[in-house]
Amino acid sequence: MKYILSDILKQARIDKGLSQEILAERLFVTKSAVSNWEQGIRIPDTVTLAKIADCLDLDIALLVNATIGQNKTPNVIMVDDEKIILNGGIPIIKSVLPGANIEGFIKPSEAIEYAKHNKVDLAFLDIEMGMTSGLDVCREFLDYNPKTNVIYLTAYSDYALDAWSTGASGFMTKPLTADGVREQLAKLRYPLIAGGVTE
Repeated sequence: MKYILSDILKQARIDKGLSQEILAERLFVTKSAVSNWEQGIRIPDTVTLAKIADCLDLDIALLVNATIGQNKTPNVIMVDDEKIILNGGIPIIKSVLPGANIEGFIKPSEAIEYAKHNKVDLAFLDIEMGMTSGLDVCREFLDYNPKTNVIYLTAYSDYALDAWSTGASGFMTKPLTADGVREQLAKLRYPLIAGGVTE
């Protein structure tokens, strides 16, 4: 039987009669960190897993094995209706995230269809795509998966205020650069690791 780390942590904490706050104090982390672990939003690093195992009398191997199913290759997409921008941007994203699965879409409708059937961890999204607004596409992505990180791409900084109101993680003016991508990755709502998210 496959156990999910978030379920194991929550049940073990409850069995010990500990609140999230007390467990956080014992682990020297914030209460929100514990909450994020129990909701499956973040995954503790290996050192913290060892501390959790000790604190909750759990087998460290059980905890490490429970993270395996959650540590998957991140799905990253780029959506831009200009093929030249897409062709130039995808290799830059690949250079910064070599372990990620990266897909490019010229048609917003195809990107939305992809997001319906695949968990998208990070989307680089053009704001102006013909008759389609990237702001609306972002809202659809977040309807399918509220934990999708969206970074808007545009040639115009005028959109910044509207962009933030959609729940996006970041905003970049074109052209895409490796340094710019790295800077945005450091600010993601749900940080990426080699295979997923981490605390």
